[in-house]
Amino acid sequence: MEFLKDFDSRSILMADLEYNMSFTAGGLFYLESPDIAEIYFDCKNWEAVKEKAHSDNTIQSKTQASLKRFSREIISRLQLLNEDQLALLLTGNDQEKKGLLWIATCKKHKFINDFAVEVVREKFLHLDFKMTYRDFDVFFNKKAEWHQELEKLTTTTRNKIRQVLFRMMREADILLPNDEINRIHFSQRLSKTISKSNKADFLVFPLPDVEISRLMV
Repeated sequence: MEFLKDFDSRSILMADLEYNMSFTAGGLFYLESPDIAEIYFDCKNWEAVKEKAHSDNTIQSKTQASLKRFSREIISRLQLLNEDQLALLLTGNDQEKKGLLWIATCKKHKFINDFAVEVVREKFLHLDFKMTYRDFDVFFNKKAEWHQELEKLTTTTRNKIRQVLFRMMREADILLPNDEINRIHFSQRLSKTISKSNKADFLVFPLPDVEISRLMV
């Protein structure tokens, strides 16, 4: 479809970016992220958010090391959402919050973005709804040919990345508990915030082209 041409050019522009694999430190952060977003609306300054999250232990982490690591990861994702999306993260329903956090995660981590678009969505479009570890391994090996940062990873780290990614997809309802791809249903509020920000974000969800066209407002 015509609108996909613009999305394809976006992927080309991102093709030479290195993969950041820091997402192994945690998951979707569904419970913690709204609390961080609430701090942001109190001060509208991300550095101040970072300081308060650390001083107050907003995410209720057990150690200082995990507090800094997790809060840094959450903040780096939420910074990539606009204020309308952050507001919806506070007031939205379960599906809306998960959708926004999945978008933020994909924006932060190109590896996850590429996997969502090139593997999950493509399988969905071909009516192949079962996600397997083999799908991940094929994708990883393919990307490792172009990304030296992947070649350097140990087998243990690679397995950890795979485990965390699948868990995050279940947390975001991209996958059902049996690892089948879930058909996402968008609310009008969520689709509106995506359309106003970046329509390419629709592609990180298992949606057919005709559905994306309908959701664009």
